[in-house]
Amino acid sequence: MRTEQLEYIAAVTRLGSLRRAADELRLSQPALSETVRNLERELGVDLLERKRSGATMSAEGRELLPHIVGVLEAVDRLRTAAGEQHRVSRMVRVGTVPLVVPVVREFRATHPVTQVEVVAAQQADIHRSLAEGGFDLGLVNHLDGDDLPAGLHSTELLRGRPVVCVRPDSPLAALPAVSASDLLTQPLIAMRTGYVMHRYVHRYLGGRTPSFSYSTDGAEMGKLMVAEGLGATVLPDFSVVGDPLERLGTITYRPLAGDTTEVRLMLQRRRTDAVPQAAEDLHGTFVRRARELNGGRDGVRPAGK
Repeated sequence: MRTEQLEYIAAVTRLGSLRRAADELRLSQPALSETVRNLERELGVDLLERKRSGATMSAEGRELLPHIVGVLEAVDRLRTAAGEQHRVSRMVRVGTVPLVVPVVREFRATHPVTQVEVVAAQQADIHRSLAEGGFDLGLVNHLDGDDLPAGLHSTELLRGRPVVCVRPDSPLAALPAVSASDLLTQPLIAMRTGYVMHRYVHRYLGGRTPSFSYSTDGAEMGKLMVAEGLGATVLPDFSVVGDPLERLGTITYRPLAGDTTEVRLMLQRRRTDAVPQAAEDLHGTFVRRARELNGGRDGVRPAGK
């Protein structure tokens, strides 16, 4: 058994595809597939379930994944102790909100050789990757009444309200609050199905649809489209307040009329004893930064503060 075999299986798990893993690792797909199969034969276990849509960890593989991660972390610590400037790459999958940049900046100051990869994804994809061990942490929005996944440890970081994000010269920016009828008068930049805010907007509009709308993935692209004057989008206030575009005056926000829904930003990770130290440290940095934004309180921030 070789260390690179374990690194390869971790890459396939993280990316969900032998092809994408081969591209990242700069290997041919047949060579990567054969390496993984050799490891499976050596262990006597099918680590992957291979489907047309991609490769995911099998039930047996999920049981062994914490041990694989543990071995890679042990090798990582050995390399560090030997003075090598190398660490096993870790991926942190998060929804991108203004909280992320200062947290990563602070984390990098104390972990200069640890790689942090930030990826925007739908909630279901984040939960699946966390459960399978492909990702260390996830930032996920939850609406009032949403059930938290039982297999994940969840920490509330921020709490806010949905707001309409618009350009300052938009007709909606002249209103003290935006109603569902007001929102229907403008082109709507909507999150794709699978995002929490897609579900919220559909509920707020009562199933009505605007005369014209766009679909996009993630808050960052939505805010850029707003800045370009393509329409309005609905996001949690903590995704807009303090954003570089908001600080520059390129975008602004207005509350939604007659709505008291709260959105909670949850930091989630898999329930396991085998938590890499770097992931544990990054988790602590997120919690500490959120507490500062909350004025020293845990998990509560008044909307729009």
